[in-house]
Amino acid sequence: MEENDYKVSLEFFEGPLDLLLYLIRRDEVDIYDISIQRITSQYLEYVESFKMLNIDLASEFISMAANLMYIKSRTLLPKSVQPPDEEADEDDPRWELIRQLIEYKKFKDAAGFLAQQEIAQEQVYAHAPEKKARPENEEPAPLAEVSIFDLIRAFQNVIKRFEETSDFGDIVDDRHTVSDKMDHLLNLIPPGRSLSLQSLFREATSKGEVIVTFLALLELMKMNQFKARQDVLLGQIEIERKNIE
Repeated sequence: MEENDYKVSLEFFEGPLDLLLYLIRRDEVDIYDISIQRITSQYLEYVESFKMLNIDLASEFISMAANLMYIKSRTLLPKSVQPPDEEADEDDPRWELIRQLIEYKKFKDAAGFLAQQEIAQEQVYAHAPEKKARPENEEPAPLAEVSIFDLIRAFQNVIKRFEETSDFGDIVDDRHTVSDKMDHLLNLIPPGRSLSLQSLFREATSKGEVIVTFLALLELMKMNQFKARQDVLLGQIEIERKNIE
């Protein structure tokens, strides 16, 4: 089976503004100081990775890519030769995008705050029965949520390793399927145990095997078999298999 025969549709997939905010956070820059050249290049790298993994892309992602390239083209031209833009109210062609990002971030932050309040409220009872105290040695929740963009970033690093070291993988006979790799990952990681994401690809011999392994991981996460976590923001990703209840 070719990896391109397997179509990925992720329920937890996010939108183009989420990806842009992720890239800004990763580079630790202020929204007002974004480099259109840099963020456009990074955004297109993600789009190419999505295509490589055969992930369904909403039209909004393609539209944003076109918009970024348009803004980039305007920033590279002297103002005297820039084409007229009747909808632009400011001289800086980035401003409309920056405004969208700021408004979207406000919405995301407010939604996150309300979600936290809802979780806290669920722990409050008017007439609570006897409740066991929380064990002192109970592990805290992970410090950072792992998004699809964190996983794609790690996938990009693995693919680049193959491109930089050698191309011997191009002549390896690939007979791996997503189903086979799902079984392999379930056998590799027992319930309640975890491994680093990088270690899942340690024995891979080709880019095709890396792609199929990654697709298998995404499918198992969709099936609620695995979860990804980080101890620090943008740190090493650990893949943990959930305990069997």
